Amino acid sequence: MADQTDLLKNYPYDPTANLGQAVEDEPEPTLSMPPKRFALWLFIVSIIMIFASMTSAYIVRKAEGNWQDFELPGVLWLSTAVLVVSSFTVQMAWNAAKKDELGQVKAWMFVTFALGLVFLYLQWESWVRLVQINVYLVGNPSGSFLYVLTGLHAFHLITGLVYLAITTVKAYRYKIHSQNLIEIEVPAIYWHFLDVLWILLFGFLLWSHMS
Repeated sequence: MADQTDLLKNYPYDPTANLGQAVEDEPEPTLSMPPKRFALWLFIVSIIMIFASMTSAYIVRKAEGNWQDFELPGVLWLSTAVLVVSSFTVQMAWNAAKKDELGQVKAWMFVTFALGLVFLYLQWESWVRLVQINVYLVGNPSGSFLYVLTGLHAFHLITGLVYLAITTVKAYRYKIHSQNLIEIEVPAIYWHFLDVLWILLFGFLLWSHMS
């Protein structure tokens, strides 16, 4: 027993001896984000940069002169309203998924997809009306910019429709629910972004044609 006491005296126990090492071994906390959400935000940033550069080029070119003035087709107001409503319906689908109301998810996703198609049709109709007033893709830069800007947005909206179609199929296969919200969160955020982007773009075009 004496030998054990002497041993403890020679090698006293220090409860904090390995504390520093334990802290060093503990993994540092990291910011986590689902890969799909991260990829979406990168894609959104790239789109913002594209439209920012296009609208800047629009302003610079208009300031140079030789710019044809014409009235924007009134159907653009209708297409804007349709897209705003579609943003509401996709949010309803997202809310339904949070509550596991799978029937409502499928219904609202279908309505959103249909409204997206209506928007594209109305955009096509706006181009038809531009042709009727002799505003063409190739010609005065004012018309060219309008076709390119609205066409570029329409292209991205088509990618949104493809994503919505895939998500709707997943909804019918019961793969979208409160435990798997990322599958509807990503397309819903993208669709909201396309809605806001169009509102800003349409507002920019209105301002440009009134100034």
